[in-house]
Amino acid sequence: MQGEPPAVARQRVRRALRKARQATDLSQGDVAKRLGWSLSKMQRIEGGEVGVSATDLRALLGVYGVVDADEIERLTEGARASRRQRWSVAPEHRDHLTPGLRDLLQFESEATAIRVYQPLLIPGIVQTPALADVILGWWDRSLSDEDRRVRYDVRMLRRKHVIERAGAPEFLLILDESVIMRRVGGAKIMAEQLEDLVEVAQQPNVRIRIVPLDRGARVGNVGSYQIMSLGDDDDVALYREALDRDSVTYDQDENDIYREVFEKLWEQSFSEAATLRAITAEAARLRSSLDQHGVDD
Repeated sequence: MQGEPPAVARQRVRRALRKARQATDLSQGDVAKRLGWSLSKMQRIEGGEVGVSATDLRALLGVYGVVDADEIERLTEGARASRRQRWSVAPEHRDHLTPGLRDLLQFESEATAIRVYQPLLIPGIVQTPALADVILGWWDRSLSDEDRRVRYDVRMLRRKHVIERAGAPEFLLILDESVIMRRVGGAKIMAEQLEDLVEVAQQPNVRIRIVPLDRGARVGNVGSYQIMSLGDDDDVALYREALDRDSVTYDQDENDIYREVFEKLWEQSFSEAATLRAITAEAARLRSSLDQHGVDD
C-alpha cells in the first residue's frame, strides 16, 4: 500500500479489517465492547469514513488474532498512508474541490476499471472545454470564480490522467439516449462535443453504449454514478453526485446494487458500433441545422 493515495489506502485497510473480523465471527459490537470503543467508531472505521490510527489498527489485529508480521506491517503502512492529507491534489486546488471529488480523483488514479452511468449530461471526464465551461457556468451563485476555474482545470486534466495515460483502466460509459439529444450550450457546442466523444471512443480501453429511451426509464431516478474497481470484484468505490453534493461510499451491499443496475443497462443498451453511429448521426444533424441557419461552424 506504500505510495497509494490516502482514500485508496483507507479502502484497502477497511476491507482487510472487515474480512479479518468476519473470519472470527465477531460482530462490530463485540469488537467495540472488547476494546472499550463506541459502536459508531467501529462503524466509521469499517465504513471507510475515517482512517484508522496505527495504535487502533494493532488493537484490532490483536482481537482478530492476526500475527503475521508482514501483514501487520503492510496494514500499518496502509493506515499511515490513509491519514495523509497531501496527495495528488495541488494545495492551491484542494480548498476548491469537494471531499467527494478529491476522493474520486484518488480512486481514478488507481482503478483497473471504471464504470460510469450518466442519464442527463456528458460526464465531466469526457467534456470538451466549451461544454465544461457552459456547465460550470450554471453554478454562478454557488461557486466562486476561483472554484469554477479550479474545477474546470481539474476536469480538463482527468481525461489525460485517467483515460489516456499509459496503463489506463478499462472505461465503460453508459449514456441515456436523451443525453446526445440535449443541446447543452447550443447546437455548435453540442456538435463539437459529440464529434469529440466519437474520438474518445477510439481509445482501446474505452467502450461507450447508449441505453435507448424506451428501455432506461425505470432506472432514470438512480441518478448519475461511477463505480471504480481496484482489482477484486468486492474492492470497489462508488461515486455519486446530485445537484450540489457528491460522495464516495464503500458499502459492499450498496455498491453491488449499483453494479447490478449498470450490468442490466449495459445489456439493454445499443452495441458500441450502433452507439457510435447514433452519436455520429446526431452530430451530423446538428451540423446540418447550423448550415441551414447560416451559422458559421
